[in-house]
Amino acid sequence: MTQYGYVGLGNLGGHLAASLLRNGFDVTVHDRDRSLADRHLTLGGHWGDSAAAVAAASDVVFTCLPSPTVSEAVLREMLPAMRPGATWIEMSTLGRDDVLRLAALAESHGVKVLESPVTGGVHLAGQGKITVLAGGDEGLFNTHRDALQAMGGKIFYMGPLGSAAIIKVITNMLAFIHLVADGEALMLAKRGGLDLGRAWEAITASSGSSFVHETEGQLILNGSYDIAFTMDLALKDLGFAMQFGREFGVPLDLAGLTNQTFVKGRAAYGGQAQSTQIVKLLEDVLGTDLRAPGYPARLE
Repeated sequence: MTQYGYVGLGNLGGHLAASLLRNGFDVTVHDRDRSLADRHLTLGGHWGDSAAAVAAASDVVFTCLPSPTVSEAVLREMLPAMRPGATWIEMSTLGRDDVLRLAALAESHGVKVLESPVTGGVHLAGQGKITVLAGGDEGLFNTHRDALQAMGGKIFYMGPLGSAAIIKVITNMLAFIHLVADGEALMLAKRGGLDLGRAWEAITASSGSSFVHETEGQLILNGSYDIAFTMDLALKDLGFAMQFGREFGVPLDLAGLTNQTFVKGRAAYGGQAQSTQIVKLLEDVLGTDLRAPGYPARLE
């Protein structure tokens, strides 16, 4: 039986690793915060005292980490302990250059590499329904399709290494643009005297709806903004998008404006504030909140 490892049990990685365990995979887990592994051990997982310990116990190691710098540090810790012919599957959101650079490092140690960032939100990861975007050797992707399917609802093979990084950044870029736009739309409804709950429902049933409106819009109306994704992470991903725009010669006017809005949001509320709080900039400027009864504090 293939031995799997999972390093990084944060908002996304914790759910993804739990999905592997619930689907019968043998998984050793590690996170800097030992308490995050409690549910995984209850599900039958094993604890590794370090990323290197996970690598030594595993044929395949998944990572889900907050930045390219952390991904590189964890990879360098794991490589000396990884078995010959082992596979590293990176689920973090990285730039394409980061993916290719770290893949070359891993492959120089005889380790196979697949990238598989996810998109759709933490709540869908918790349901095992998040979308998985894979890049790398297609044969390697097919080898590990069952494990990826255990974590996600829809699985897309995008092409060679780096392909998944591009589409993941595109999806996040769109989500942040939609989020800013949704805040403006809800504010128009509120200042126009509409009932916000009914306005949200009408938008949801209209041609103007979006995944972001239907999910994060509810958290705005609740006032929790609790999407489990920070301003810092949003700016990291928007930075990747702007880099691609320069590299591919594509003017990204809306993305550029959205990036600047998030810079303002981080300055106002801090880098660890929820990304959905970007809408609060408009609420604060106008002294008008966007609340409606009956909406959840978190998405389930």
